[in-house]
Amino acid sequence: MNRRMFPCLLVLLALPAILSAETQTALRSGWRVQSACQLQADGAAIARSGFSTEGWIQTSVPSTVLAAQAAAGLIPDPYFGSNLRQIPGSAISAAGGEIFANLPMPKDSPYRCGWWYRTEFSAPAASGKEERFWLQFGGINYRAEIWLNGHKIADSSQVAGAYRTYDFDVTEFLQPGKSNVLAVETFAPTEKSLGINWVDWNPCPPDKDMGLWGEVNLVSTGAVTVRSPQAVTHFPDDTLKRAELTIYAELHNASDHPVKGVASGTAAGVHFEQSVELAAHEDRTVVFTPHDFPQLVVRNPLPWWPAQMGEPHLERLTVRFAAQGQAAEERTVEFGIREITSELTASGSRLFRVNGKPILIRGAGWSPDMLLRTDENRLRDQIRMVRDMNLNTIRLEGKLETEEFFRLTDKEGILVMLGWCCCDHWEHWKEWTPEDLPIATESLRSQMLRLRQHASLLVWLNGSDNPPPANVESAYLKVEAETHWPNPIISSATATPTTVSGQSGVKMTGPYDYVAPSYWYVDQHFGGAYGFNTETSPGPAIESLASRQKFLPDAEAWPPTTNWSFHNGGGKFTRLKAFDEAMEAVYAKPNSASEYERMAHTMEYDSERAMFEAYSKNKYVSTGVIQWMLNNAWPSMIWHLYDYYLDAGAGYFATKKACEPVHIQYSYDDRSIVLVNSTYASVAGLHATLHVHNIEWKDLYSAESAVNAGADSAQRIFTIPESLYEGAERIFLIDLALKDAAGNLVSRNFYWIAGTPTTFDWARTDYTHTPAARHEDLTALAKLPPAKVAAQAEISQTPRGRELRLHLDNSSAALAFQIRAAVRTAKGELIAPVFWSDNWIELTPGESTTLTALLPAAAPPVPIVQIEGWNIAPISLTPTAAEKGN
Repeated sequence: MNRRMFPCLLVLLALPAILSAETQTALRSGWRVQSACQLQADGAAIARSGFSTEGWIQTSVPSTVLAAQAAAGLIPDPYFGSNLRQIPGSAISAAGGEIFANLPMPKDSPYRCGWWYRTEFSAPAASGKEERFWLQFGGINYRAEIWLNGHKIADSSQVAGAYRTYDFDVTEFLQPGKSNVLAVETFAPTEKSLGINWVDWNPCPPDKDMGLWGEVNLVSTGAVTVRSPQAVTHFPDDTLKRAELTIYAELHNASDHPVKGVASGTAAGVHFEQSVELAAHEDRTVVFTPHDFPQLVVRNPLPWWPAQMGEPHLERLTVRFAAQGQAAEERTVEFGIREITSELTASGSRLFRVNGKPILIRGAGWSPDMLLRTDENRLRDQIRMVRDMNLNTIRLEGKLETEEFFRLTDKEGILVMLGWCCCDHWEHWKEWTPEDLPIATESLRSQMLRLRQHASLLVWLNGSDNPPPANVESAYLKVEAETHWPNPIISSATATPTTVSGQSGVKMTGPYDYVAPSYWYVDQHFGGAYGFNTETSPGPAIESLASRQKFLPDAEAWPPTTNWSFHNGGGKFTRLKAFDEAMEAVYAKPNSASEYERMAHTMEYDSERAMFEAYSKNKYVSTGVIQWMLNNAWPSMIWHLYDYYLDAGAGYFATKKACEPVHIQYSYDDRSIVLVNSTYASVAGLHATLHVHNIEWKDLYSAESAVNAGADSAQRIFTIPESLYEGAERIFLIDLALKDAAGNLVSRNFYWIAGTPTTFDWARTDYTHTPAARHEDLTALAKLPPAKVAAQAEISQTPRGRELRLHLDNSSAALAFQIRAAVRTAKGELIAPVFWSDNWIELTPGESTTLTALLPAAAPPVPIVQIEGWNIAPISLTPTAAEKGN
């Protein structure tokens, strides 16, 4: 390579959220975007001062091309109705059939052209002889040519790969202390690119998310740069009283002469240093081991734990390099003293351990915004919602998130599974050209170096729906070894073994569509509660009317229109056939959108709760389950626990209930009542009660018992007699409660169980689901006698924010079934996120309860509370202000 033509390129990530002695200028604002097909000029002219950008689109970076167009109002809101279909180039991308990533860009698409990003910025003045200036790119999709002040910095053969990151030495061409012009021509991925793919989660945007989707920064350093420090922990025994730390950092000598200096630093307050001599332009990983530096054996450390297991305590690591007579370059990161390992159980399932202790993984699959837009407030809310549901893990299939995402998961103690995406060129290995493997391995290297220091990382998956072939897997493992990835590695999210790494210990056997709650208990061959299921779900998740009004022109249409179905999934999930047929067979045929929503929410609650509870009951025969999905990239009727607008659905509260720290639950397979303790401390002095009623609320069976819960345990405490199910009753209403020694409620759970459960047609199982041979019958729930519920609400200011307290009282002799409370504006518009203590609840005859809800800062001073249920009259009330002192 001609170094004068193409300055030094390091495939290292800019780390904007990490403290450093270097000077960093974020190039976020002041960008303009335009199609290359609208221009006659070349990069040399566009990247010169004085070039006119009249008519270009104003934007900030990060931003894809389509996101910039949407922000500028040049296209209709792509998320509303079927607007996405109307955007040029969308004829294929919005069709909902084949995966757009696997298809050529339509010939009439405006995104077949390159698109230019251009900005003018002031560079800081030079401050030393050995100072170097770097342009850092955190993500470019897919190829690019980069120009600075009329000079080509890199071409599209060098800049290729959506997940690669770049560090360009631009010292030769930058004008310190003056105005500079940076221009980047970006090119969309083709069907043969290792790009960003939405599979069947939602439509792919017509630009295929082309553009500068990662941060762009100008950084000034000395001759030697320090990048990607990490501290790797090993505990020599289970006492955790000694932690052996090994420190790694990447040094690069950007000068054309040797440099002598001292690499030093501190980790958790412990100092270390060694002399280093770097040859001209040398890259070197500097290593500090506890064998050579005994002070790195930390006594009585404070370990980092997932929030479920303890305190996610973080320490600070600083690594610096000081050459004689020069200011030190340094990099500081936060890290956790923790060790994550995995093993295969006797049954061949993948079991993870954190600091030697086993953990049942209970998580959900993450999706960023479809246009890759970021919002730190929204991100914080979503991480908070994960914690609120008591989930311990987020899975990223591709879509590798921002530094702020991982900073929050570290801080909040949420584990992260991550790895490559399925279903496009990433897994079409037979079609790879000689260029693809280097792009793939350099993409992996970029992400390993970017992420490896984070405490929350659980595992990396080298494939998703398929494991890579031996040559690719070996190349990936080589990169992971070279970058000292400290955590487990799995070949794919499936059970397919490889000749390189052997058994994966996980399964990806579905379902992804609706199944009755009992499925999770009785299935022994597919998605049931055994082993580690990397992605599975009961499927549809119908949004509330207030959410639907934000993206549908016909939010109350019945039957649902094509606008509705456009917001289902793709491929086999464009219709909700299995879900709708089960609703009509099990509950009733809906006659309106409101009836459909009500029954859909109850179905979601029932199956979602059962999925997590079944895996919890069977730990550690079951070792993990990932709900597909946590959230959506755009407004969707399928696969989420909270919707695109952060409105928590019935599945959210079912998950929160099922995963609560100490929990009482019903088992669909053997009628047992099980106590699950998901904490790592024993709990003594508990009292459990069981009451079984029929649909008329006649008492059929009851039991109570004192019980102690062992640490991280699941134990049977009652079994409902089988003879009870052999009578004439069609529905059993099961009320469970668990109280502590002081009489405080620890766990409450309520079930509606058919006397004759669903039977499954196992022979017709496909990857979507196992159909029912005969559905259970819960139709009598539609004829519950009316219950009379009174409500009062008040709002007060608390240290956590504005809190609403909702008191509900069932003064009738009937069960109040599936009560849902919501907070809305005076016009009935959505307010979200709202953190309710519980929702979709039952009130037994004569029972009262108080729910709390933490309101978002943007909520109006006086919102409206709406209360609905299966057999109560709708209630709408205005909360009062709480008296001071209450």
